Amino acid sequence: MSNLIDLQSQIEKLQKQADEIKSREFDKTVQEILAKMQAFGITVKDLGTSKRKGAKGKTKAPAKTPAAGKRASSGVKKPPVAAKFRGPNGETWSGRGLMPRWLSALVSQGQSKENFAITAQ
Repeated sequence: MSNLIDLQSQIEKLQKQADEIKSREFDKTVQEILAKMQAFGITVKDLGTSKRKGAKGKTKAPAKTPAAGKRASSGVKKPPVAAKFRGPNGETWSGRGLMPRWLSALVSQGQSKENFAITAQ
């Protein structure tokens, strides 16, 4: 059985070999990608888009159906809801979802949630 020093030496040697192989393959892969980009007229800007060009107007494949229990979004972003509660340090809460920690702590100290309601002016 090899001792620790022998194993560490082997690891170091193998790591150097792996780095050399990765470097060679990296350069080769980059050259292949550049060649394909030139052949198809692809620019770096094209790589950042979500729609495919030249595919008869088709776009990226549609997203899979949402998992059970999750609602599908309509794709339209809704505006944020106005804050209905303001904390002593300027924290805000719309009143939707779970009560935030800052308000839970104050309520557990005996204060009323309505004490922090933002009144319309």
